[in-house]
Amino acid sequence: MDALLIATRVGRFSYFLTRASVFKNPKIKSFLMSLNMLPVYRVRDGWSTIQNNNEIFEYCRKLLYMGKAVALFPEGNHNMRRTVRPLSKGFTRIIFETLEAYPETDLKIVPIGLNYEQADTFADSVSMVIGSPLQASNFISDNRNQDILDLKQVVSDNLKVLTTHIPAENYDENLEALEKLRANFLNPIAVNTCMASNYMDCSFKSQYTPKVLKSVFKALMCMVLFAPYAIWVWFVKPRVSEIEFVSTFRFAIAITLVPIWILLVVMVLITFFGWEVGLGYMLLTLLFSLLAIKL
Repeated sequence: MDALLIATRVGRFSYFLTRASVFKNPKIKSFLMSLNMLPVYRVRDGWSTIQNNNEIFEYCRKLLYMGKAVALFPEGNHNMRRTVRPLSKGFTRIIFETLEAYPETDLKIVPIGLNYEQADTFADSVSMVIGSPLQASNFISDNRNQDILDLKQVVSDNLKVLTTHIPAENYDENLEALEKLRANFLNPIAVNTCMASNYMDCSFKSQYTPKVLKSVFKALMCMVLFAPYAIWVWFVKPRVSEIEFVSTFRFAIAITLVPIWILLVVMVLITFFGWEVGLGYMLLTLLFSLLAIKL
């Protein structure tokens, strides 16, 4: 979902570095490549595959030189904890090698923070906070090792402002305290300020959610969309092994099977009961879905 949100909201096309393990199937690889997704190999993929990164990174250098955007997730892993994890140095390699190969490139680094309200639930909300661009050339000196450390630190510090960052130390206690205060995790600056003030300056306010009414419309939505909902619950969701990808596959069902199902039902209703009934079903389905998601 992170990549999809960036692709649809930042206002420009991007090339995404994606873990190579999802490119194993040739058909899936062709599809992902058509979406500007590029495989990046890690040690866990096998030492013999690491050399493949040379070609990918060279392609990234050319893209950046041509003024294209390359998007990546420098933590190199994922989980549901509300914290910025240590950054890998792979992204620094791309940056410094680009400036070496094409010194005239006006390369900027744009940190982006994605903040989910409750990423493992439906429906969820998310805020995207885009930080100020960092001039890559400002991190170049005669000491490359130090340059790498400095760049990683600055990017990490920016991400810790743009997202809710609960330090690993006393993580559970801090998360529990924020949840008791009904912290608005869509506002990371306010949440981070609250923690930094030892919970003395907590100005955030979570939106009130009519939970009972929301549950009613969610149930109605599942009833009118029972076929794609059943496919999701019984066949797709049990096969998603990592909770971080549940929302991604759920979204895939929503934009493929749901429209097909609505079209089929509408056609059947129009055929046997008239266009008024078919149109009524479509409008009610859209209404129930909208209220289930937006309330």
